[in-house]
Amino acid sequence: MTAANPRLRRFVEPSALGGFWPALGFTLCYLSFFVLLPLAALALRPWELGASGVWRVLSAPRTVSALELSFGSAFIAACINIVFGTIAAWSLVRYEFPGKRILDALVDLPFALPTAVVGIALTAIYAPHGIMGELLTPFGIRAAYTPMGVIIALIFVGFPFVVRSIQPVLEDLDPEVEEAAATLGAARWRTLTHVVFPAITPAILTGFALAFARAVGEYGSVIFIAGNIPQISEIAPLLIVIRLDEFDYAGAAAIGMAMLSISFVLLFVLNALQAGILRRGAPH
Repeated sequence: MTAANPRLRRFVEPSALGGFWPALGFTLCYLSFFVLLPLAALALRPWELGASGVWRVLSAPRTVSALELSFGSAFIAACINIVFGTIAAWSLVRYEFPGKRILDALVDLPFALPTAVVGIALTAIYAPHGIMGELLTPFGIRAAYTPMGVIIALIFVGFPFVVRSIQPVLEDLDPEVEEAAATLGAARWRTLTHVVFPAITPAILTGFALAFARAVGEYGSVIFIAGNIPQISEIAPLLIVIRLDEFDYAGAAAIGMAMLSISFVLLFVLNALQAGILRRGAPH
């Protein structure tokens, strides 16, 4: 049986390095204490309100609007990031230019900056009297204190996830493959669509998933630029904080459970798509 099943054989046969069971035990304990137990508490706490109470919280217009803004803005920001993040990763990998190392380091800046600092800086720039705000005002565009401001903040915090997911894959992609396609008469666009993009599509989906997950739960950089107007520019994480300030812990947990459930479904779909792409691209 083990000979017919390579996966089972690898599990049964001892590793040359050893230490499987201590490592597995540590992993399970770590996940239990720091991941599974908090998630279990989040899943159980809302039911103190009863099924009708949970539905009342989740179906309230303010909650629905906040969830729509959080997930809609996160999705839009992640879509924008995969376009410009892919271009940025391509430029950093394929070309040499002055200041490349500095630009490469700046990509990681959103990782290092406190989110509150990001929010204050973006608000100062995109406010009506800010540098960008003054340029947009004559066109009737108001970025700060609107849903557009939320998207701008989420683009900023999610951008590095896309670049850093795609960049290593592009570095491993041999340029000779593209040169071979060109030698065989393929136009540049055909080379990109039939050679490059299929190779980096799983990495693009990974970057999208990471940027989306990061954006959905973002709080610090958003509350300053959003305006926080109920049913207009109020995000779900802020609504959770408001419920906690009101000592409505079960209501806050209900909103958190809804965000967790929606995020899990979306990430599961993305992982399934990524696995399907990898299976189709694997040699038979």
